[in-house]
Amino acid sequence: MDFFARQAKVRSSTRLLVVLFGLAVVAIVVAMDAVVFMIFGHPWIRVADHAAYQHRLITFTTLGVLAVIFGSAFYRIRSLAGGGSVVAEDVNGIPVPPDVDDPKLKQLRNVIEEVAIASGTPVPDIYVMPQERGINAFAAGYSASDATICVTQGCLDNLTRDELQGVIAHEFSHVLNGDMRLNIRLMGLLFGIMALSVLGRQFAWSSDGGYEYSERDAERKVVGYFFGLGFIVIGSIGYFFGRLIQAAVAREREALADASAVQFTRQAAGIAGALKKIAVAPDGSLLQAGNRHEVAHMMFGDVDEFNAWFATHPPLMQRIRTLEPWFREQQLLPLEHAMSERLTGNDSATAAGDEAKTHKRELPPLEWPGSTEAAMTVVPAVAAVAVSSPVTTTPAQENFQQARSVRQSMPASLVEAARTPETALNLALALGMSEHEDLRARQRRFVANAFGDDVLSATDKLIADEMTVSAVQRMPLIALSFPALKQLPRGRLETLSDTLDAIVGVDPQVELDDYCLVRLLRMYLREAAKPGSAPVEGRKKLPACRDSLSLVYAVVAVYGSNDDASARRAWLAAMDQAFPGEVFSWQTLPIVWQARLDRALDDLDRLLPVAKEIVIQGLQCAIKADGVVTSTEKELLRMVCASLHCAIPQMSAST
Repeated sequence: MDFFARQAKVRSSTRLLVVLFGLAVVAIVVAMDAVVFMIFGHPWIRVADHAAYQHRLITFTTLGVLAVIFGSAFYRIRSLAGGGSVVAEDVNGIPVPPDVDDPKLKQLRNVIEEVAIASGTPVPDIYVMPQERGINAFAAGYSASDATICVTQGCLDNLTRDELQGVIAHEFSHVLNGDMRLNIRLMGLLFGIMALSVLGRQFAWSSDGGYEYSERDAERKVVGYFFGLGFIVIGSIGYFFGRLIQAAVAREREALADASAVQFTRQAAGIAGALKKIAVAPDGSLLQAGNRHEVAHMMFGDVDEFNAWFATHPPLMQRIRTLEPWFREQQLLPLEHAMSERLTGNDSATAAGDEAKTHKRELPPLEWPGSTEAAMTVVPAVAAVAVSSPVTTTPAQENFQQARSVRQSMPASLVEAARTPETALNLALALGMSEHEDLRARQRRFVANAFGDDVLSATDKLIADEMTVSAVQRMPLIALSFPALKQLPRGRLETLSDTLDAIVGVDPQVELDDYCLVRLLRMYLREAAKPGSAPVEGRKKLPACRDSLSLVYAVVAVYGSNDDASARRAWLAAMDQAFPGEVFSWQTLPIVWQARLDRALDDLDRLLPVAKEIVIQGLQCAIKADGVVTSTEKELLRMVCASLHCAIPQMSAST
């Protein structure tokens, strides 16, 4: 996934959004000034200084309109400060509990957890819109730490696991690439420029009462009605520009998210299959929620039948052909027939009663008939190449397969502990404990002082299972437990963060895996506590962070190498990638490096995205210097990428 190219697109979209919003505001202000001037600024109005009166009139009108627009936008953005869950609940989404029994919801949770592990992000909050039969989904939030993924019931009822995985990967690309923050800002700005239309409707409706008016009240009623009507007319300018802005910002990003999903899962059939089912399903991707237009730009598919100017997504057939160039619309006929038969069977089952309802539930999941075979029939040459080519596992496939394997191999007791807030707290403490008995005895005292003997006892019960966890499972377990941890009271979360710091700080030479775990968890908790304050795009250039970069590369080189000479070679390879042609002298890694590494990672997080790309490329050079990618190096890479708010690059286990 070309994360940094996507970041550049997001920045371009942000600039376009600012320009279009400015044009919309100017158009609305000019229109309102013109209307007010025509009504109240004519020469027949007798005032002492008519020119000064007109100037004040236009000034007050302009300031009033700007106050309404920016005040409304600020109010809407503040109302969304709670993060992605607020957006999901606005469209009637309900949370999916961690201990769900419904097989469709359980599959949804499993897919999302696997994608989160593969991408190196905490598991997002999961919501479903049970009343929506269209096939759609969205991701919302300010950062990966407060992200929410919400799908419709139509996704659960109609998509296979691979298709659902394609849709979820599409939404995770928005999580990884900074689209979500832009989406929430866009919701606020759209609300602002459409506010006059809303106010106009309120004026008009409030003027239509059911009680008796005096003659003077009747005149005011008429004035209020026409004043509200004028607001609606002028507000239509805001509506027009708002829909244009929404479409212009969203279309290209949605096409890029399709491509990112394919790069991430390394198979186009899943997301293409979901798009084909949208094309033939009676409800398509349409939503019924009253405020569906407000979230149209962040959905997987169009929420309504938009005019081409206002469409928030590329045409459906175009999206499918981009993924499968050989696709022809006639290939939808077998799928349309299969879906029609299934729906007819469902309707008959509903009418027949309980026995038929049971039969309906037992229907096999709908597959696209012969996806591979159809492609081979339409384009034999393409199929021949596919058949004759050797089957290989790409880095992205390997990462995804490993994520699923890691998720399935976790001890059941620890997965269960990750599901509820209090047991997730115990799990976080257990994962932070040292494997050395003398250090653990001191760490247990910190836990007892902070949380009491009950928590200490529950933590001790998990430690035995925690000792069986491999290095590659530790941070994914934290990712699984994060949705439950976020539900803890703010004070308890702060105590947890302080206690983990104390546990890790027991020994100045803290173990690397403990440092990585605590660093990530502390960062996730901090960002989740204040979603709107999540880090934004940095402005620093790479030369300004040379010392910080040197330390990060040194840690990766030392812990990824078997000897000092190998560490030096890895470090030099990374530094040469970041600063080609320069001469460097090896600086021995200090004995106590943890606090310095914290500061260095925070410093690198302030870099421009293009500079972060160079940082990640240097990390890859250091990791691959000896030709082997170890589990320690993978966990370091996961921690550094998360600290820099970057996607994990796709790397194979060996080079």
